[in-house]
Amino acid sequence: MTSQDELQRQLAARGIVAAQATISRDLVLLGIARSPGPEGPHYQVPRDDAALPIDPVRGLVEAVRANGVLVIIHTKAGAASTVARAIDDARLADALGTIAGDDTIFVAPARSRGATRLARQLRGLFGA
Repeated sequence: MTSQDELQRQLAARGIVAAQATISRDLVLLGIARSPGPEGPHYQVPRDDAALPIDPVRGLVEAVRANGVLVIIHTKAGAASTVARAIDDARLADALGTIAGDDTIFVAPARSRGATRLARQLRGLFGA
């Protein structure tokens, strides 16, 4: 993929309508950069082992709640997997793992009865 217009057309073909400004902002948040190449410019996705920092995804989190067993994070539409990866990459001692849908993440605490503490920690990280 060589341009945001091309990306926008491919997204539209899959039923995802996104403004060019949104695509541009999301590419920056994900750390995807346009780089020169032998066949012309192209987008370069960060290596799989590169950690996604918490700061760029902070604005994607809308709410963090706990029920005593799990922590539930509500995100903007389509952002849950990106936020879940940032949580996993942060390797928080209190988080055992995440499961992400489209706009909801289940975070399992590492210890039983640890959901309230983990939720407080995640609210602090995400400002939610």
